[in-house]
Amino acid sequence: MFLLLTTTGLAAANKDWGYGGGNNGGWGGNGGFPRHRPVADYSPRKAVVGGNQTSWQFGFDYTNWAMRNGPFFVNDTLVFKYEMPADNSTRPHSVYQLPDLRSFLRCDVSKGKMLANWTDGGGEGFEFVMDKWQPYFFACGEANGIHCNMGKMKFFVIPFLRRWNF
Repeated sequence: MFLLLTTTGLAAANKDWGYGGGNNGGWGGNGGFPRHRPVADYSPRKAVVGGNQTSWQFGFDYTNWAMRNGPFFVNDTLVFKYEMPADNSTRPHSVYQLPDLRSFLRCDVSKGKMLANWTDGGGEGFEFVMDKWQPYFFACGEANGIHCNMGKMKFFVIPFLRRWNF
């Protein structure tokens, strides 16, 4: 199950991956190597989670966002921006890194690590650098899992290793 989800997520998140023959940049058309991207693409990038207009909020589909905005690479930075609660009408948010797929699917933050509390997302936001080649599972830990489950405030990323420039 994990292998299937991982493979599907990687294939869907890496929309620039080519295959097939010919000179269109896939496998086989250039000596068996995947097509090269411009050198500027090899530097780490910052991505605002949800996009510049949306930020980290209840009801936005972050899994879909991660798949549409990939691929992500080791040393890329995710920026979580969210408003601090000003009154009782504003919901607080947090960011947790969950340890595994099971916790992610169940929105169980009990074994997770809090990366940012409800005050850390204001201003320029909270930055998280994906510094290892591993799955990263993120979720909002507020309201006993309601933000994660019903609010769709969860996503995962498996950053790719950057290609060497050869």
